[in-house]
Amino acid sequence: MQTLEGEVGALVRGLSDLSEKDWERPTRCEPWRVRELLSHIHVVVGWLPVMLAAPAPPHAEISAAEYYRPDDRFAPQTNAARIELAQQHAAAPVRGAALVKDFAALWQQVDRLCQAQPHGRVVRTRHGDAMLLSEFLLTRLVEVAVHGLDLADALEQEPWLTHAAGELIAGLLGGPDPADMARELGWDTARLVRKASGREPLEGQEAVQVERLGLQWLTLG
Repeated sequence: MQTLEGEVGALVRGLSDLSEKDWERPTRCEPWRVRELLSHIHVVVGWLPVMLAAPAPPHAEISAAEYYRPDDRFAPQTNAARIELAQQHAAAPVRGAALVKDFAALWQQVDRLCQAQPHGRVVRTRHGDAMLLSEFLLTRLVEVAVHGLDLADALEQEPWLTHAAGELIAGLLGGPDPADMARELGWDTARLVRKASGREPLEGQEAVQVERLGLQWLTLG
């Protein structure tokens, strides 16, 4: 939870003081502009209050790594619905600064709710997966961190990915210790997350190294 809080804070700082023109910049997550991409992050974090208000499933069934398995949760029709939700959220005539303020307020609500949950709390995702809350929060960290890289690139800023977030995401890939992985591949954490999420292609002998390390890339929408 602390790592996610740090990544949310880094994202909010990175999006502070943008011009309205900046909010209209395109991102690699087509057809979203910067404003829609932040709205998407708002939507995926905003599932938590609804999930926590629902009855807890009896036990967890999947981990955060298993959440990113390639199935219909990332099928074209699901992605189309995901795109539409973000566009709807960003459609209101709200200035970019207000979108950041709304997201920061949402995070404060989510943080309070999560802190009040008992250890071992299980939640059910909108896709029907029963997960430990701690594991689901790790998937939210992936969303905030990966799309934070997308936003930084769209805004031509240095990535604000925190080292702690990069290491936790690296842990989802399997393989050796994240520090050993970085030394083996010669990547910093931002590059590792870019590669693992398909933001940067593997080049030269990188695919061979990835296979030797036994890494499993994340399936993302």
